[in-house]
Order: sequence, then C-alpha cells, then structure tokens
Amino acid sequence: MDERTKIAYVFPGQGSQWVGMGRDLYEASTAARETFREAEGVLGVPIPQLCFYGPEEELIQTINAQPAILTMSIACLRARMEGGQGLSKPSFLAGHSLGEYTALVASGALDFADALCLVRERGRLMQEAGERVGGGMAAIIGLDEVTVEEVSEEAGTEVANLNSSQQIVISGSKEALAMAMDLARARGAKRIIPLDVSGAFHSSLMEPAIEGMKEAISQFTFRDPVIPVVVNSTAQPVTAAEEIKQELLMQLTSCVHWRGSVEYMVGAGVSAFLEIGPGQVLSGLIKRISQNVLTMSIGDVRSIRDLIF
Repeated sequence: MDERTKIAYVFPGQGSQWVGMGRDLYEASTAARETFREAEGVLGVPIPQLCFYGPEEELIQTINAQPAILTMSIACLRARMEGGQGLSKPSFLAGHSLGEYTALVASGALDFADALCLVRERGRLMQEAGERVGGGMAAIIGLDEVTVEEVSEEAGTEVANLNSSQQIVISGSKEALAMAMDLARARGAKRIIPLDVSGAFHSSLMEPAIEGMKEAISQFTFRDPVIPVVVNSTAQPVTAAEEIKQELLMQLTSCVHWRGSVEYMVGAGVSAFLEIGPGQVLSGLIKRISQNVLTMSIGDVRSIRDLIF
C-alpha cells in the first residue's frame, strides 16, 4: 500500500460477538493472551471463558458482551503490533457505539483497564435501564432516512443508528416498535429485523443510565487523544479529553451517526479502513457508504498474518 494512503481504524460494537472469538489469538499470541488475562484480572469476570466457550446466552448479555468485545478488539490490535509487525499509522479512529471506547484506548485517551471498568458499568446501566423501562430495537432495510424519520415520528420511536443510506436502526417501546415496523413495511421496506438486545439503546429510554455513567466517568483519567477520534453523536473528530467525556454521555441517548462518520473521514482523504475486532459488520457498511475505498479486517490469527500493511 502507498505510504501516502490515509487510513482509519474502526472498531465494532455490540452484536459482533460470537462464541469462540479470540481463542486462536489467545493460543498463538503472547500479547493477546496477556490482554485477555488482564481483562479477567481487572473485572474479576472470566472474560476468556465467555469469549471462547460461552455459553452464548451469557456472552450476549449487555453487561458481558461490551467488555468481551472491547477485550477481543484490543487483543487483535496488540497481537498485530507484537514482534514489531506494526501497523500503518491511522489518520483517524472511530468505533460504533461500544467500539468508541476501543477507539479511545487505541488513541491513548483512556487506559485499557479503565475502559474495561467503564464499559462493564455502561453495560450494567444500559441493561438495567432496559429492564426498568423496556423497549427494543429494529433494523429497517431499504428505506431512506427521511421516510424512517417520518415512520418514527408517527409511531413514537427514535432513529438510533444511521448505519448507511439503506440501513437504519430504530429504538422505542415494544408497542411503538411494532407500529413502526408495520408502517415501514407499508412504505416498502425490503427487510425489517428485530434486534436481540436488552433495551432501546441510543434513545431517550436510556436516560436512566445517564447519572450512573456520569459518576463512573468522573472516577477515571482521560487524556487528549494522540489521534483524532470521529465520534458517534456528531460524526466529527474530537481531540480533547473534556470533549470525550461529554461524548460518552451523549452517545447513550443520541443517534449513532455511522454513515456521517465514514463520510467525514472519506471527505478528509481516508481511502482505506481497517476494522479491528470480531466480525466484519463495519467493513460491509463502509463499502455501502463509499464504494471506492479499501476495507480490511483483522479478527483472528490468519487475518492478522495476511494483512497487507
């Protein structure tokens, strides 16, 4: 790859987890093994066991999935850096929802151990809010943003993720979601997928989590990121610690502007994206947003070995 190529690293969010993730990294890489063990030591939770063997019903719980995905993503990053292999320095970092915390670790703004504690608490608060007020999420495929916003306004849901021009996620109460899905079908949605989550994330129904998260954030040290992080709530880069603290509160109840984030980075000259962590969801979305960019992903020993830069 041309050394002048601008690269962005992107990190996946909740839903990318799968039982077995990271096991080959743990066995092959000292850096990855130490990362998984550090996570277990910090949290007192068997993160390696959950990632490698499940059971799935425990791994997918918000309180477990979030630190597990963070750990897996950082293990991938450290495994690639091990032995002096290195990576081309990115111009930007970004993460989808939970993945924003991974981006902050990669940027130097937050220590891995502190990020683990924060996402564990974030997951607990989000799960608790979901149990208290109910609600859920659904992906709408094949309708434009204006139409989905009209559907949401009529049904009482909220737009939670603008993932691409044709994939938009909504959040709301069970009743509002049912109405919104019916309306979306009537407007010509190609596909509607109820998501297996424990609450109406990235909506006003997550407000009960705000105070607890504010208290948690106040207990940790944030630094200015060495590399700009393009954040979910505004699709703009942040470069200061105080901005990051505000973003982590805002993103709980704000829409994830993933399409806008990718468009910003492409507009700033990025022509290659590297997804680091489990799955390839973000790579697929990025190709739909901008067909002319290169996308790559690392999530296991083979992909790390075969990476071209």
